[in-house]
Parts: sequence; C-alpha cells; structure tokens
Amino acid sequence: MKLSDEQVRMLERFSPEFRERHIETRHTGDLVAVDTFFVGVLKGVGRIYLQSALDCHSRYAFGRLYTTKLPVTAVHLLNEDVLPHFEAHGTTITTVLSDNGREFCGRPDRHPYELFLQLEGIEHRTTKVRRPQSNGFVERLHRTLLDEHFRIKGREKWYESVDEMQKDLDSYLHHYNHERAHQGRGMEGRTPYQAFLDGILKKEPGRKAAKDAA
Repeated sequence: MKLSDEQVRMLERFSPEFRERHIETRHTGDLVAVDTFFVGVLKGVGRIYLQSALDCHSRYAFGRLYTTKLPVTAVHLLNEDVLPHFEAHGTTITTVLSDNGREFCGRPDRHPYELFLQLEGIEHRTTKVRRPQSNGFVERLHRTLLDEHFRIKGREKWYESVDEMQKDLDSYLHHYNHERAHQGRGMEGRTPYQAFLDGILKKEPGRKAAKDAA
C-alpha cells in the first residue's frame, strides 16, 4: 500500500514507531545517529548546544554540552566519548548518520568532521534535506531529554556554568543507559547497555560461543 505524503506526515506526527521506520540495524555499531540540539540560553554564558550520539541498535546514548555548534565540537564528542566506549568493549562503528548541518557536512577533503570519519574508517550517511524524521531515534532522544531532564532541572536549579549542567546530564545519561528499561521496538524491556552488549554478540557470534563454553 503506497501512502501519500500527507498520510506519511500524519503517521509520523502521531506514531514514534512509524517515524523511526527508516532505521534498521543488525548489531551494535551498525549505525550511530548524531545531531545538534539547542538547549537554551544560560545567563552570563550564552547559547548552549547539545551534541548527541546514539547507537541505533541499542539506543545507548552520549551527550556533551557546548557553547557553539561547530565541526570541532561534533568531532570532540566522537573522539572523547563515543569511540572510546566502543573501543573499550572491543567493537567498532560502521556508519554515522547525521543531518546536513554545517558541523557535520562539507567538502570531504577539507571538512574536519568528514576527515575525522575517513580517518576512523567510518561511513558517513546523511538524512534527506528537510526530513529530520529519517533520524527519528536521536530526535526521540532529544524529546526524552527535554521531558525527563532539561525541563525538570531548569525548574530545580540555577546553573552558572556549562560544567554544572554537564555533571547533571552525565548523571541522567547513566540512568538512561544503565537503569532505565526501554519499551521501544526491539528493546524488550532491556536497558540500552544490556542491548549494547547483546548487539555485540550479534555482530561477533564467536564471542557468544566462547562465553557459553566458559
């Protein structure tokens, strides 16, 4: 059954599962979605942006706060948080999915983010122009962060620095990744960290055989 553009927009508006239909993964690291999210304005500091990354197979999330949205900040999150986490678990990232923002896209032979992905041997895919729904998992992460963290903390605390905000965000992300059971498609009540580990075994079945033998 072929849907019209209007029917697609209606389904995407009311159904998160339909909005995420574009993303299919086979294992941990198969596809990592990245994005930049405007958090708000911090008095005395200025505009605050979240650089986020999410493993689409497990929903394991990463996030850092910055006062600019530049290629260097997008690279910083990958280099300091995302890649070390994958390396610590003995696995790799195959593909990164981003929108067409200037912090992610540019001339492949000059743009810092493009060059960094090339050096790491990671494929770079982009969403369709004006179709943020095709990066639905990370869009949903931002909505969850707004509802469960940023809006609540914004009422409870008066932040004076990005470091203070980052400390609370790190605590929330630990809860999100390691303690909060997810009921989305394919999650079956697991935490993202549980799904992350299970997804590594899917990628490298030899590990599961060794684990079972032990």
